[in-house]
Amino acid sequence: MLECDQCPVRNRAACASLSQEDRQELARAGRTVTLARGETLFAAGESNERCATLISGALKVSQVDASGDEHMLALIHPAGFIGELFTPFATHDVTALTESRLCVFSRSQLNRTMTEHPELAQALLQRAQADVHSARNLLALSNRRSAQSQVAGLVLALGHAASDSPCHSAAQFDLPLTRGEMAELLGLTIETVSRQLSALETKGLLRRKGSRGIELTEPKRLAELAA
Repeated sequence: MLECDQCPVRNRAACASLSQEDRQELARAGRTVTLARGETLFAAGESNERCATLISGALKVSQVDASGDEHMLALIHPAGFIGELFTPFATHDVTALTESRLCVFSRSQLNRTMTEHPELAQALLQRAQADVHSARNLLALSNRRSAQSQVAGLVLALGHAASDSPCHSAAQFDLPLTRGEMAELLGLTIETVSRQLSALETKGLLRRKGSRGIELTEPKRLAELAA
């Protein structure tokens, strides 16, 4: 179990609405789990009685259609809540994009805590609303006019998700998606995504560091291009 006072998302997760004592009690009823990249937390069609808060890393929510093609529907970033509270079966796959740590607890324990502490239920509702808004924004990227605007918007969205502040993007972060996953999400080719990342770097809007590292050198201009 991760001690709550050492948790890096203790001030951003839904459980921040609880007192330190109540938060620690909920954590004691659960456990800390580490997933390797590509490992599945929840699989579509499987009954599960677990919920989780993402401590570090990144997860994707996806669905496989009748043709066997996977469609990415949403991304989950640190402090995000994972779990279907009101249905007995998971309807989507939830898979780790990078090594990810989670605080996992039973749905029954969470339900008891929400009954005793309505402020937690309210915090989870607000989190769910924010996650739906983020998912809609992510899916709307594919409707943008140019490939460069799409890629700029996605990079900016990932920068916001990596930030500790709701007001601005992280200055530096690692992309949780591969070029192929970015292409799939935007409806572009891998070559187009790579080409547009290079173009954004040439324009001085960002700087790439290694295979996944990103530094946003001109976030305002990047946002204007993404608009």
